[in-house]
Amino acid sequence: MRQHDTLFIGGGWVAPAGTGTIDVISPHTEEVVGRVPEGTPADMDRAVAAARHAFDHGPWPRMTMAERAAVVGRLAEIYAARQGEMAEIITEEMGSPITFSQMAQAPQPLGMLQYYAGLGATFPVEEERPGTFGPVTVRREPVGVVAAIVPWNVPQFVIMIKLAPALVAGCTIVVKPAPETPLDAYLLAEMVSEAGIPDGVVNIVAAGREAGEHLVSHPGVDKVAFTGSTAAGRRIGSICGEQLKRCTLELGGKSAAIILDDCDLSSAMGFLSIASLMNNGQACVAQTRILASRNRYDEVVDAVAAMVRGMPVGDPADPATGIGPLVAQRQQERVEDYIRIGIDEGAKPVVGGLERPLDRGWYVAPTVFAGATNEMRIAREEIFGPVLTVIPYEDEADAVRIANDSDYGLAGTVWTADTERGMEVARQVRTGTYGVNLFMIENSSPFGGFKSSGLGRELGPEGLAAYLEYKSIARLG
Repeated sequence: MRQHDTLFIGGGWVAPAGTGTIDVISPHTEEVVGRVPEGTPADMDRAVAAARHAFDHGPWPRMTMAERAAVVGRLAEIYAARQGEMAEIITEEMGSPITFSQMAQAPQPLGMLQYYAGLGATFPVEEERPGTFGPVTVRREPVGVVAAIVPWNVPQFVIMIKLAPALVAGCTIVVKPAPETPLDAYLLAEMVSEAGIPDGVVNIVAAGREAGEHLVSHPGVDKVAFTGSTAAGRRIGSICGEQLKRCTLELGGKSAAIILDDCDLSSAMGFLSIASLMNNGQACVAQTRILASRNRYDEVVDAVAAMVRGMPVGDPADPATGIGPLVAQRQQERVEDYIRIGIDEGAKPVVGGLERPLDRGWYVAPTVFAGATNEMRIAREEIFGPVLTVIPYEDEADAVRIANDSDYGLAGTVWTADTERGMEVARQVRTGTYGVNLFMIENSSPFGGFKSSGLGRELGPEGLAAYLEYKSIARLG
């Protein structure tokens, strides 16, 4: 069992203020596989104080961006050497199939470190502009102390999408991992220490909701970066609004995959399986609404059903597994409730249903619903599990209308033999990230959502800009 009894604050391992602990339970075996201290508001106070001191008095924000980028580059080298270990920890603590952990859960955070190390080496911190009486210097400065609140589904991805640009910008940071997945953050803390990042620049305190809200509300925090549910995002946004505190909110999604009539279904299903069922369906960008024309509706339903049947359910540590367990029993029950709702609404499960595939572990049967409409709850609410809903459309304009008929606007895809036609569809769907014949989140490009999917952007130069304040300095002559 992986056991820790300290917190990473101020550059060292310190005893927690309280005596509470967090048990990390394997979603496959339902057994305890780790234990860490549960952070308290007092621990958050210490972490913010350390980050505040490091920002106000330490060397980190006073280094050049290129110097900070070089340190982040060293962290990337250390991360690269341990990414296999990181993948195994994430699979153990939250049930992500090991192939997905090795393909995305560990490599994507590494890629972010490498990207921002490269971007920071040449990013312009100052520029000159003409003014009325003389030149104006426009300067970019770090926003200050950052609170990063992250969920459990892709824990390192959502930490690094905040940590890497914040570090390059010159910010200091307090990271609150989700209580379901604290173990990977301890490995990251070891890497941060080894990389030589100054004391107090990075602080990591695993905790629950009470301590998390205390962190968000803390007057010593200048910016909050949150990834999670839309409901929690609204609460965090309201706190930040009251305090005029900067925030980035990456929230829920209910993304649509539009299958055009010219799509080669046999080739598309391989990519769609990743886009719709990655990480056991526990992904905010998952393409869970499959839109098919009435001309090919039955054919698409059959193809999606065959795709899902071809993804073995089982032990996430087994490389042959396509779909593993959900992160917790409450999540298992939530997803089963939605399957029950879909049946009650009149949709037909052509694959899966309410019978659990395994007797032990928090598994649900991967389910494909046919005969659904976009007005059903299974088509409108984020389920966060391996449940797909195939919805018919009349023509291309109707498909775009259905895709846009959602409270969310995080991601989406279109599948077609004509790339230019796919681009035209992409331009009409109101989401922050879109794919033509695949779905990718690119380190060089902004990621975020429209509507209830959030505020602000992460990744790309835009993700670095989110941790910078602009200062204009005018001078005479």
